[in-house]
Amino acid sequence: MSDNIKLIQKNKKAYFNYEILEELECGIELVGTEVKSIREGKCSFSDSYVQIKNNELILIGFLIQPYSHGNIFNHDSQRNRKLLAHRMEIKKFQRKVNEKGFTITPLEIYIKNNLVKMKIALARGKNVRDKKEAIKEKDMKIDARRQLKELNY
Repeated sequence: MSDNIKLIQKNKKAYFNYEILEELECGIELVGTEVKSIREGKCSFSDSYVQIKNNELILIGFLIQPYSHGNIFNHDSQRNRKLLAHRMEIKKFQRKVNEKGFTITPLEIYIKNNLVKMKIALARGKNVRDKKEAIKEKDMKIDARRQLKELNY
């Protein structure tokens, strides 16, 4: 990644459970303590997903823990958050979700030019066989790396 992008967290489960078809970078509507908490890395993708309601992208289930130095005005950690994207991109995702049964899942959260951004993706769920093949490929790559390392010594 470029110098002005700081990756906060990546949703590894999404890459394992879904076949990623199309990606989109969005802004997030946040309050001040949420931004500070994200900068500390206190966020989690556990069971989060994106829904389209009233031509708006809504992030559901994304956990941002309360800010450590916050006071009584700290944010609600489980609230739904609006994602900011262009209307045409939202409509394109809406059509594909309605027609073909795709889902929209969050992939990464990062800071770009001092703004919190989220990468979301149009995804199709993998079946069990595809997941097993992914595990096999990963194991084969690890074994190959290990063997190369042994040969170099």
